[in-house]
Amino acid sequence: MKKILQRLSGKQLILLCSGILSCILGLGINGIGNYVVSKLDAQNMALRWSEDGDVSQISCFFSREAEMSENNLIYFRHALDTALVEASIVVDSENPSARLWVDAYSADGRVTITSRRASVDVSAVGVGGDFFLFHPLKLMAGAYFSGSDLMQDHIVIDEDVAWQLFGSNNVDGQMVTIGGVPHMIAGVIRREDGRMADAAGLSSSIVYVSYSTLEQYGTNYGLNTYEIVMPNPVTGYAKSYVMENIGVTGNEVEIVENTTRYSLLSRFKLLMQFGTRSMNSKAIIYPYWENMARGYEDILTLLLVLTLLFLLYPTILIIIFVVRAWKHKTWTAGSAWHKITDKADRLREKIWAARAKRKEKKKKTQNEEHINEEEHDEKVD
Repeated sequence: MKKILQRLSGKQLILLCSGILSCILGLGINGIGNYVVSKLDAQNMALRWSEDGDVSQISCFFSREAEMSENNLIYFRHALDTALVEASIVVDSENPSARLWVDAYSADGRVTITSRRASVDVSAVGVGGDFFLFHPLKLMAGAYFSGSDLMQDHIVIDEDVAWQLFGSNNVDGQMVTIGGVPHMIAGVIRREDGRMADAAGLSSSIVYVSYSTLEQYGTNYGLNTYEIVMPNPVTGYAKSYVMENIGVTGNEVEIVENTTRYSLLSRFKLLMQFGTRSMNSKAIIYPYWENMARGYEDILTLLLVLTLLFLLYPTILIIIFVVRAWKHKTWTAGSAWHKITDKADRLREKIWAARAKRKEKKKKTQNEEHINEEEHDEKVD
């Protein structure tokens, strides 16, 4: 390596160093993009559910005109169980409570929450299923609740609402009323902040209630999101099944495969849609987590462009070097092949010599041990 560097001119050294630096920057930017993706919890439920890569996370976003209901989802769930059995996709676990799939649904709305101290009218997400498995929000106190709970009277509030209602954020277990009906605060979460979160719809307080609470005691804008992690035995199976069986088609639904949305191929496809991505003819209002996910798609596409630019420079340098080396070559393909095979033969001979030396050394050691044993036996006799 030192001899090669000594042969290079000052200009060639500068080009070499700049090419290496550009390559490092390109790979570093790509690493930053992968790190960002790993931190998007709402997009990585499939990985948390199974590390084998045999499941896929699918999200459906409905317009209000779709009139999606809990009954529609119950029918979809039963049909899914039947379809998996018919496809011989069964649970392979000794755990009797193991599940093949897990899902969640939600609706946007508003509720009025009242404590002994104050009353607040606040944006609400009515949730069902295992919503907090898909969205592991940052808890400051308490715990989540589940759509499978017998009593649907638990709520999760953010720290701002906690301070407005009680003057503290350590209020898990406290009672409030919604529509005059008692509800218990299960947990307090820290709401995401920053430019991206504010633009996505998290600029003001938000609470999470059961879907039934929102429907009965609040203002329900309609069920607008359904999320599922399910088996994906072949590429595209899960998304295709959901598209064909969710019961809503056309402009009334947007179906996203979260598992692959940030893959390199998906980023290239998004890059090809530059200028038309923001055009949307569907009357769908995305929840804040999908708005953030779409924002990160744009950021990662920009990082992809930067990565390609930084990697393009060393690639061009390599091509120029190869072309110039070919033009000024003093060798032929045959001579290069003979040189390579000659080096391979020498390497093989070195390996064989080393092996023979080790065998000889081992044999010598065994002979010495045998002689020592015989001398020992003679002394004993």
